[in-house]
Amino acid sequence: MKHEDFWQEILPPGTSAPPGAFPATLPDGRVLLLPIRRLKNGQGGLASLIINQASFAVADALAEVLAARLAPYQPEIVAGLPTLGLTLAAAVAQKLGHARYVPFGTSEKFWYDAALSVPISSVTTPDQTKRLFVDPRMLPLLEGRRIALVDDVISTGRSILAGISLLETCGVSPMVVGTAMLQTERWREKLQNHEVETVLHTPLLP
Repeated sequence: MKHEDFWQEILPPGTSAPPGAFPATLPDGRVLLLPIRRLKNGQGGLASLIINQASFAVADALAEVLAARLAPYQPEIVAGLPTLGLTLAAAVAQKLGHARYVPFGTSEKFWYDAALSVPISSVTTPDQTKRLFVDPRMLPLLEGRRIALVDDVISTGRSILAGISLLETCGVSPMVVGTAMLQTERWREKLQNHEVETVLHTPLLP
C-alpha cells in the first residue's frame, strides 16, 4: 500500500490490513487503514492518523461520528487544539450546528496576553516545547459556556492537558474532551477525571 493511499477511504467491515497498516475500526464496523510508525526508541509502533492529509470524505466521516458522540453533552462551543485538531474541531462544530468555534494557537500575536498561555508539547514533537495561546477576544465565547475540547489524536495526553490547563487559566473547564483517535492507553491516567469521547481506538503495536 502506497503512503499516499492512507486516510483516503473508509472501507467495509472486515477489511484486512496489508503489511505496514493497521485496520482501525469505526463504531459501525467500517475500517480505516492507518500506517504504522515505529517509535524512535524501537519499543513498538503506533497507528498514525494525519487528518489534514485525509480525503474530504474521511475527514467528514470522522467529524460526523465525533459530533454524534459529543451531542449528548450539549456543548455550546467547541475549542480546538493546534495544529491538526483545528481541522477536526471546525468540522465538528459545524456538524453540531454551531456558527463558529474557538481555535487555540501556538503563534503569539502582538495583541495576545502572555498570561493567557501555557506550555505545550506532543508525542510527535517531543523535543519541542511551545506555548499554547487563546486570543483574548475569544474569552466571551468561553465564559460560562458548556465547552467541548477537541484534538485530532490523543496519545500521551500531554497536549490535551495543556488545552485543559489553558481553559482553566481562562476560568473555565471543558465538560467533555473529543478526539478522532485515542492512541494506546498512555493518556488514560492523565484524563481519568474527564469525560473522553473518540471515534477510533488503537493499541501500542509490537
